[in-house]
Parts: sequence; C-alpha cells; structure tokens
Amino acid sequence: MNLWTSLEPASATVDPGGSTTVRLRLRNTGDVVDEYRFEAVGPLAPWTVVEPQSLRLYPGTTGSVDLTFAPPRTPDATAGPNPYAVRITPTEHPEATTVPEGNLTITPFTELRAELVPSTVKGRFRGRPRLAVDNLGNTKLTASVSGSDNGDQLSYDIHPSNVQIEPGRAAFVNMTLKPRQIIWFGSAELRPYTLAVQRSGVTPLDVEGTYVQRGFLPRWLAGFLSVFMALAITFVMLWIAYKPQVRSAAAERLQEAGISTLPPAASPTPEAPKAPSADVTAPPAATETQQAGGAGDGAGAGGGGSEEEETKAQEKTAATAVQQLAAEDPSGRHICYRVYAAGQGWTDAVCDGETAGTAGAGTPLKAVNIAVSGTKGTSSAAFVHDPASTDGEGHFPDPWAGVADGIDNYVGSTDEDAPDMLGFTINVGGGDGTVCQSAHVHNDAWLGLECDDPGAGYDFTYAGTHDNDSWIEAVRLTV
Repeated sequence: MNLWTSLEPASATVDPGGSTTVRLRLRNTGDVVDEYRFEAVGPLAPWTVVEPQSLRLYPGTTGSVDLTFAPPRTPDATAGPNPYAVRITPTEHPEATTVPEGNLTITPFTELRAELVPSTVKGRFRGRPRLAVDNLGNTKLTASVSGSDNGDQLSYDIHPSNVQIEPGRAAFVNMTLKPRQIIWFGSAELRPYTLAVQRSGVTPLDVEGTYVQRGFLPRWLAGFLSVFMALAITFVMLWIAYKPQVRSAAAERLQEAGISTLPPAASPTPEAPKAPSADVTAPPAATETQQAGGAGDGAGAGGGGSEEEETKAQEKTAATAVQQLAAEDPSGRHICYRVYAAGQGWTDAVCDGETAGTAGAGTPLKAVNIAVSGTKGTSSAAFVHDPASTDGEGHFPDPWAGVADGIDNYVGSTDEDAPDMLGFTINVGGGDGTVCQSAHVHNDAWLGLECDDPGAGYDFTYAGTHDNDSWIEAVRLTV
C-alpha cells in the first residue's frame, strides 16, 4: 500500500437537521505522482459531501479532504452510532483501493403528531372517532391516551389506551364516546371534548374534537304528542260527564211481569226457547238455575285450584309470562325475560323494563331467556368470554337465533363450564321494530339506555361490554 490515511476525529456527533465535518488526511508514500478519487459509501452516503472529490499528491507529500455530514430531521436518521466509510481509489494503481472507516453518532429527537378522524362525529347514543398518532422522531415512542370534557358530559372507551410506535410509523386508537344523559326531545347539542396524548416528562399533546348529540325525538313531535294527549284527556272527561244513560224497556216490562232476567242454566242438549206465561211470577226453575250455577262455580273453583297447582309446578319461562300479558293486552307490545346466574340458576321472569339479575353482586350471567308479543318476533346472539382472545375482547360463539311472538328464545349456555356472558345483541320485528336495553357491567354501573334505530341503519342494539375480563350482571329490556 502506497497510501497513509487518518480521520480527524475518528468519531463525531451530529444533530438531525444540523451538520458536522470530519477531516481525512492522507500521504502518498509511493515513489510516483498519483491522483486519488474519493467516494462516500455506506448508509450515511446520501447525507455525506466530500470536498474536494479528487486530490493529486507527489511522493512523500500530504493532503486532506473534508467530509461533511448533514442528516435530515426525519425518522430515517436513526438515533445512535452509525458507521461510515470513504473509498479512496488511486489513479495509477486502482487495484490498491483504500476504505478508511469512522463512526458518526446521531442524537435522538422526538416529534409527535396526532389527528382525529373525523374531528366531528354525530349520534344519539354513541360516537366512534379514531385517533391517528404519528411518530415523526427517530426513536421509539411510548404514549398514553385519555379523554376529558367540560362538565363531565361524556364517557370514553379507549382501546388501546397505551401505544408504542416505531420511528416513522403510525398507530390508530379506537374510541367510543357515550353521552351520560340522553336527549329525549329537542335539537342536537354540541359536546366538545379533548384527547390528551401523554408522554413521560413531556407536556401532553391535546387534540380537540366535537361530538354532536342528537335528540331521540324531534321537538315538533314532543309538541304534537302533548297536544294529542291533552285532546284525548279532554275527550275522555267529556264522555264520562255526558255519557247517555241507556235503559232497556224490555227488561223493565219483564220485571213488571215478575219474570226473572237471569240467564238460563246450561243444558247438555239444546232446547227450543219457551215463551214465558203472563201469570208466572216466580218460577222455581230460576231458583234451581241459580243454585246450580252456584254449585258450578264452586266446582269450577276446585278444578281451577288443581290446574293452578300444576301451572306453579311447571317452570315459568319468558314465553309463559309474555303470553299472559298478550292475553290481557292483545294489541300491545311486550317483552319478558329472565337470566341464568352462575351458581344460582334461572331467575323469575320479569317484563317491560324490570331488572333481571343482581346488579353489583359480582355474579356473572351465563344465559338469557327472552320472549316478545306484538313485535313480529325477536332474534339475539350471545357475546361471551374468549380464553383464546388476542385483542382483549370476547367473541360470538353461535349464530343469531330468531323466534316468533310468544316463543322462548335462549342465548348463552347453562352448562357448568359455560363461559361468562359479556353481552348480547337483540332486535325485534325483523329489523323494522324498536327495542331498548340497559345492562349493568361488573365493576362499573348501569350503562345508558340504548335502542336500535332501523331508520338510521342500526337494526339491532348491543347490551353489555366487549371487554374479555368483564361481564354483565343484570339487564333491563323494553319494546
């Protein structure tokens, strides 16, 4: 080798977006004049400038070139030690190429950008925005995400709440915003909120968003219902006050003639009706009929008691309860349900917004029995604990199960080793009805009342939580 080289300094440090210079000294130790060409090689070559690019030296003489490093302030400029090299090629002896190597340390920097997609969401019962977090620095980023608003009007379900992002990469955080109070009537209201992206030892990065909460029913409908109710009450009061008194002249004439107006006793074989005699005042048959009727009532009561004992001995399911309501109110809409609690078995069936289960006792539900009337049927599916989950959520083990009015629908399982129910979906009327629900979640509280809205594209509603480590303890359903 006819060349001596030296890097001054051999190790250097530079900030991304800045520059630093390293001097390369070299001496021609040969016996002929030679010209040397310089070329930066390695990962730092795109950010390296060599001046001059060639140098001519006489034997025994020394020269130098400057290596200027200017890494950009981007994630490509990896923080930490980065080796570099310069290829020196002699013109007279190209086979005697020399490649001196050095080390350049790039200092770390952090830069974070966060954006809500979309920044404004609308809904009656929930909103689902996404937060995009970009790591524009050159080191791994760890941050946590939390939400807040003035007046504590919203609740925040953030998943994942902590993120780790490599340089130059992005992470997406899914959120569910739920208003703490439902607007039953009136126009939409704006609920501004703030998401804070917090890093250790650094001021949080705040991202502003808006949740537009719509009213359950428009204001004009509330006024219409108020006027309609006032007119209905007025009509009923007038009807009661001025209802005509209708009397039967035929009944009065029969009473004057002394003929009983009681209905005749039931006969096993039909007989032709006989005309009453004008001189009959108190026929014994009427008295005997009354006595037979009394005896019949007593016998009926005794038989009914036996049937009632058989009914009590049988299990009273949700279908049994809803069929009784349907018999009392054939034109109404009703829903009855009961729950199977771990270690306790089936609870009594309840209906139309009553509580099934024990809120706050920590007892998980395993199955739910539902039946409806006046809604053209119902369908449901259970969402249960998944021991093989990789995303912290449960799963649907079975497909949707649907039944007609007055029929029992069962979701979940009553087996001894059955998984806990995290929640369940439900709809009525094949997607053109309305069903509302509220569930009590373990270690939480009663969730807000939520309903399906087929007109807006929500043809079912979900009661409960998706968290694989939680479960529901009680439910309330209305239609």
